[in-house]
Amino acid sequence: MKHSATALDASDTGTTFRYDLIAGLTASAVILPKAMAYASVAGLPVAVGLYTSFIPMLVYALLASSRVLSVSSTTTLGILAGTQLAMVVPDGDPTRLITAVATLCALVGIMLMLASLLRLGFVANFISSPVLTGFKAGIGMVIVLDQLPKLVGIHIEKVGFFRDFFSILFHLPETSLITLCVSLFTLLVLFGMERWWPHSPAPLVAVGGGIAASWIFGLDGKGLATVGVIPEGLPPLTLPEWGLIEALVPGALGIALMSFTESIAAARAFAKNTEPPINANRELIALGAANLGGAFFGAMPAGGGTSQTAVVRAAGGLSQKASWFTAGVALATMLLIAPLLGFLPHATLAAVVIVYSIGLIEPAEFRAIRKVRMMEFRWTIVACLGVLIFGTLKGVIVAIIVSVISLASQAAHPNVYVIGRKPGTNNLRPLSDKHPNDETWDGLLIVRPEGRIFFVNAQLVAEKIRAFISQYQPKVLVLDMSRVQDLEYSALKILIEREKCATETGPNLWLTGLNPGVLEVVRRAGLAERLGRERMLFNAQEAIERYQFLLAKSAENEASSAGAGLSSTA
Repeated sequence: MKHSATALDASDTGTTFRYDLIAGLTASAVILPKAMAYASVAGLPVAVGLYTSFIPMLVYALLASSRVLSVSSTTTLGILAGTQLAMVVPDGDPTRLITAVATLCALVGIMLMLASLLRLGFVANFISSPVLTGFKAGIGMVIVLDQLPKLVGIHIEKVGFFRDFFSILFHLPETSLITLCVSLFTLLVLFGMERWWPHSPAPLVAVGGGIAASWIFGLDGKGLATVGVIPEGLPPLTLPEWGLIEALVPGALGIALMSFTESIAAARAFAKNTEPPINANRELIALGAANLGGAFFGAMPAGGGTSQTAVVRAAGGLSQKASWFTAGVALATMLLIAPLLGFLPHATLAAVVIVYSIGLIEPAEFRAIRKVRMMEFRWTIVACLGVLIFGTLKGVIVAIIVSVISLASQAAHPNVYVIGRKPGTNNLRPLSDKHPNDETWDGLLIVRPEGRIFFVNAQLVAEKIRAFISQYQPKVLVLDMSRVQDLEYSALKILIEREKCATETGPNLWLTGLNPGVLEVVRRAGLAERLGRERMLFNAQEAIERYQFLLAKSAENEASSAGAGLSSTA
């Protein structure tokens, strides 16, 4: 069996260990600062970000089917968790927040594991790509706007996206100069390093620089807000508060869906052909166990991140051992340098969040969707506006509803074509203005519906066929069912009624190209017996040949009758 060079490297334990060690240490320089920043997005102590990069990452690494997916907090999960926590702990009490986030995280874990038991891995494809693009863009805008006050050192009362936007504009004259300088310095470092050194430890440099400046110059005493005291040592054991379950279930469901959707997308994006395929149901178990385990050790909801996984892959990571080393760095940080992190400016964290949230807004993707299909572009815009108008958690519901409506809209309007034949060939294709010379047959109409025909679209398909009958006035209507995957009972009833009418006033009905499933449905309904072998044919080409044979036979009979009449007269 052949292996690529990477696969050969992966089979060598020593080489794998070396690559994973380098990748894990490199990724920790990016993941840990970002995890702390995302904890601040959720309104939680920054230490929660470290805790999320410890237990959940380790548990996922032990159970995952993905070789390199890195699991920690993400921007989307941070803002979703923050919105839900603000609803159940409106006063922001730190003790209650920790209990609430433990309950939320446990619920997310349980839901993901139940989904695995129910074999719901297919849900990863439930939200369409255009809708997810719009949803993430909305999330990105919300996060950026949410962090702007910290970036300039002002305070506003948060009400909603658009009102917050104007409130920030109103308070801009109150900008803190020292906070703005720290923010600009951080943004310069982040953008500069990402521009000239992709996948670099830019967040680590920015966070380290912010801590050093705050400590050396005593900026926390000069009006610069810092994160304050961070507890040193292992994360405390935290028990969920079951009394909060009812209030947290809706939010947990949305977070579980987004955690799995983001994670499976990232896992598939970075999987190599030489690696085992991603098992969606196993990923549900791994993510569920990671969240459930993290719930008892101070973590926030976790999921796989695209950017951090890209760093692992770029640094040469070959297995989940890279995540073990990243979790080890998180543990060392908690045990050794936690007090130093207290000097970290909020402005630095806000800059990190903004830089890595802007990537959620993809104008190029919007343009690409619009170029290909305007309908999907409209769904993208609706999903984005849903987040901005209704909020992040309700935005998940809007995204799901939009996906369902989009799917129903496409299913409700299947294509129904009139079929002709390319001149000089046996190639059958839909009639179009591009091929005006395609061959048709007087008295014969071949109609080809496409897709699944069921109660949502059966009547529409029937109306389209009736319109074609009215236009072409055929003697024989051939329904080419070769592109119909399934025929539901409602559609079958319409087909039976069509056949009954045909015997009285309309064209004769023939069926061709039935797949085994559709054929069985037609047989059970008794329609196959009514039509007989003469009107149920293998394909449309056979129907054309039979129709031409019957025409020739009819002409021959007419000629014979005319000849007999002449002889009798003579």
